[in-house]
Amino acid sequence: MAEITRIKTRTPAPYPITAISVETHDTKTFRFALPENATLDMLPGDHLYVHATINGKAVKRPYTPSSLPGTVGYFDLTIKRYETGVVSKYVHERKVGDTLLMSGPNTGGHWVDGMAKKVGFVAGGTGITPMIPIIRWILIKRLDVELFLIFGNKTEADIIFREEWERAVREHPNFHCYHVLEQPPADWTMGLGRVTAAMLRARLPAPGPDTIIFLCGPPPMVEALEGTLKDLGYPEEAVILP
Repeated sequence: MAEITRIKTRTPAPYPITAISVETHDTKTFRFALPENATLDMLPGDHLYVHATINGKAVKRPYTPSSLPGTVGYFDLTIKRYETGVVSKYVHERKVGDTLLMSGPNTGGHWVDGMAKKVGFVAGGTGITPMIPIIRWILIKRLDVELFLIFGNKTEADIIFREEWERAVREHPNFHCYHVLEQPPADWTMGLGRVTAAMLRARLPAPGPDTIIFLCGPPPMVEALEGTLKDLGYPEEAVILP
C-alpha cells in the first residue's frame, strides 16, 4: 500500500475543481482534486484560506472542508454565495476545470476525539459549514458522544444539508436536531424567529465538565449568543468558535 502524503501549505497552491453540486438556491459544494495518495493534514473543523485577486486587490477568506479528514484524493468545500461576499461570489462563478489558490489547512476551533461526551452545535446560516465535518466524523466513527444541533435560517430553502440532518436523526439515536426559521411555512412545528435563550436551555446539553458548545454564524448572532451561553452557565472555555 502506497504511503499517504499529508498536505499542509503556508503559501497558496492551485487546486482544480473536479465537480460542483448544488445544495440550496445559494449554496454549492465544490470538489477539488488532490494528488494521488494525498490527504489534507487536518482535524475536523480546521480551515483552508481561499486566495484570489479581485478587481486588482488580493483577498482571502477561510473555508472549512465539509469532507472528512483523512479523505484521500480530493476534498470538498461547501460555500454559500453572498451578494456582499466578494470571495464567495468569485468561487460560485468558477466552473469544473478551473483552479483555486488555497493555503493551509490552518488550525481552527476543531474537534479532538475524547474532548467531550456531550456536544452542542449552534449554527446560523453558513455557520453550519465548520460543524459539518465534526458531526459527520463523530457519527461515522460511532463515537460515544451525544450531539445536539440548533440550526437557524431564514427559510426552509436555506437549510444546508437538510436531508442529511433528517437521515442522521433517523439513523443515529445520539443525534438531535432542532431547526429555527425566521420565515417559516404555515405548517412549521419547530423554532420560530431567531435562536433564543429558551431554545438553548431546552435543546442543548446542560453545562458540565463533559459538555462543549460549538457556536458559529453571523457576527451579531455569535456576539449575542456568546453572552447568552455565559448567562446559562457555560464556562468560556466550553464555548468554541470554529
